[in-house]
Amino acid sequence: MHITLLDWLIVAATILVCFVPALFFAKRSKSRTSEFFASGRSVPWWLAGLSMVATTFSSDTPNWVTEQVRKYGVAGNWQWWAFVLTGVSTVFFFARLWRRSGVMTDLEFYEHRYSGQEASVVRGFRAVYLGLFFNCFIMGLVTLAACKIANILFGMPAWQTIVLCGILNVVFAAHSGLWGVLVIDMLQFFIKMTAVFAAAWFSLVEVGRRLVGEASGWAGLQALVEKLSTQQVVTTDGVPTMSTANGTGQPILDLLPNFTMSELALMIFIMPIAIGWWANWYPGSEPGGGSYIAQRMLASKSEKDSLGGTLFFNIAHYVLRPWPWIITALCSIIVYPDLASIKLAFPNADAAMIGHDSAFPAMLKFLPVGFVGLMIGGLLAANSSTILTHLNWGSSYLVHDFYRRFIKKTGTEAHYVNVGRLSTILLYVVAALLSLTMSSAQEAFQILLSIGAGTGLIYIARWFWWRVTAWCEIVAMVMSLVTSLVVPLVMTQADFAAVTMVQVGLTTLAWLITAFVGPQTDQATLIAFYRKVKPAGPGWTAIRAAAGVSDEEVATENRSGAAFVGWIAGCAVIWSSLFAIGNFLYSSGDPSRLRLAWMLTAGFVVSGYVLLKVTRQLWVDSTASQARNEARLKP
Repeated sequence: MHITLLDWLIVAATILVCFVPALFFAKRSKSRTSEFFASGRSVPWWLAGLSMVATTFSSDTPNWVTEQVRKYGVAGNWQWWAFVLTGVSTVFFFARLWRRSGVMTDLEFYEHRYSGQEASVVRGFRAVYLGLFFNCFIMGLVTLAACKIANILFGMPAWQTIVLCGILNVVFAAHSGLWGVLVIDMLQFFIKMTAVFAAAWFSLVEVGRRLVGEASGWAGLQALVEKLSTQQVVTTDGVPTMSTANGTGQPILDLLPNFTMSELALMIFIMPIAIGWWANWYPGSEPGGGSYIAQRMLASKSEKDSLGGTLFFNIAHYVLRPWPWIITALCSIIVYPDLASIKLAFPNADAAMIGHDSAFPAMLKFLPVGFVGLMIGGLLAANSSTILTHLNWGSSYLVHDFYRRFIKKTGTEAHYVNVGRLSTILLYVVAALLSLTMSSAQEAFQILLSIGAGTGLIYIARWFWWRVTAWCEIVAMVMSLVTSLVVPLVMTQADFAAVTMVQVGLTTLAWLITAFVGPQTDQATLIAFYRKVKPAGPGWTAIRAAAGVSDEEVATENRSGAAFVGWIAGCAVIWSSLFAIGNFLYSSGDPSRLRLAWMLTAGFVVSGYVLLKVTRQLWVDSTASQARNEARLKP
């Protein structure tokens, strides 16, 4: 790419705008770990939501979406669109419970919910397992994407990208704590969104120039839809090829899979929508909430802010962001129909790093002067917003849930903050080394899903059933890891979806048996937990009676019926608006697409009205609930 002085000045400006304000929060973060890791529990809903959505928009995300579109068509995105069910359930069923628990991290929850040595073991083990292994694996995936982008755009070797990104991210994560991360996330979100909209527009301009000889984004969109409406993805041995429509492949533009291709439909739609969203643990989309999503909910200043921030995150995550990525990916099919064309266009790039996920950065060569700088700044922002969050989140586990809990219990607050800063350096070094062992975003995505397969249900059930114990979680973690290694060796001819379903079944069966025959949680612990959190459901009937909490109080605190309506309405709002946008984009010259778009818009309006009414009621109830609980705690 040709980068001018203006572009470099814009890059410098975006870095200054994003990172300099975070410096002012360093003094606050030095004071105590609750500020460094939880922002003093005073984060407003809009800042929590912006931070969540900025974190999940990492440098690997547009690359991964591009790979799915090129391999499976637009319908390939159902692998993550299915998590709408997970995210919106967190909004209405779990966000207020997390904030009500009052813990600093979601791992501290274990010693409030469970009893005995096993509760401490789970907390300590998961602090290292998630904070170090899983967390670094995700950062490695994000770093891999940054290396691929820098290699395509600048011809930079991986080690240079790792060093440059590491210096920027580690310094600010260690210096500013969560407050700094939140502010950086907020500013970076707007820069990233502007950059990807620019990428989509100028990709359409290039397509218009190539297909109809008119360098116009609108002409490019019309030509793109017309061209790809007659093409399908035909996958043979995992290698996608484009063909004209013949009924045997996956139509590229379709929002639903071709169900006659049973294996493809099972992998990209049926398994995610029927099983994956509740059964699989994946960072940022955990059933029941968890990881950095829980961190933001716990840092919120009230139950109302916890609910509002998580709702805003899900709407922005699934509605605002996907289509610029998808449009750019579709344009890449026209410009770079295969990997050979990408290699030909970028002869100085490392051939070993080029895959279908490289098509997104390859499309950035068509950005004009000024927008190149904005995109580089946006890509830096995408990388930093995710890495900064994972450094702070992972450090909170290692320091608060492992080091402080098990190694040094009597240190000063300043000591723990300094240990947290040192741990951020350790985490990035491990993540950088892991990134050198990975090859593609899809490969890493499937590894994460495989290791967490079958554990998701337990993270929902523990809020609604007293029989779920720490031993259940231990068994679930062990079984998911063992089955991720053993099942693929036994089912050598099965695809990923079939293997995952077997893993889910074995892991779920194992922890359910443990719930009935294994050691039970001490009743005093269950009663104390229930009095503080007051979860709903018949699974707590006996404990609720022992705790002296009335059914009326629980119903008032939770509003389960309204929450269920909110869940359904929230999912309808997201999917109807997401697909309405798609059909409006596809509608040029196709009246049926336009009619469908308006029908989906009507569905969005109706479900949005219901969602607004339910959310307002729950906000009022949450404010009243918090006031009652605070009054109860006063001497």
